[in-house]
Amino acid sequence: MIVKGSRESVIQNLEDAGCETEMIQDFMGWFDKGQRAKQLEFLEHQREYLLGRVHRDERRISCLDYLVYQIQGQSMGKR
Repeated sequence: MIVKGSRESVIQNLEDAGCETEMIQDFMGWFDKGQRAKQLEFLEHQREYLLGRVHRDERRISCLDYLVYQIQGQSMGKR
């Protein structure tokens, strides 16, 4: 359970995790009603969303790395 004095730190943590105001309000509403299952479901959903973004960005970085590799290989072949 979240300590009463740390309510602000929970809100800050949710903001830092990329949650929008409405999402935070929903989360804190579930907190006030003792709906832990809803909170955990929300946190898992947000985590999956962020992880999906990380994986998309990793693929994009791999594409850029491949182009760098190709360009460097062409440069070495011309020398």
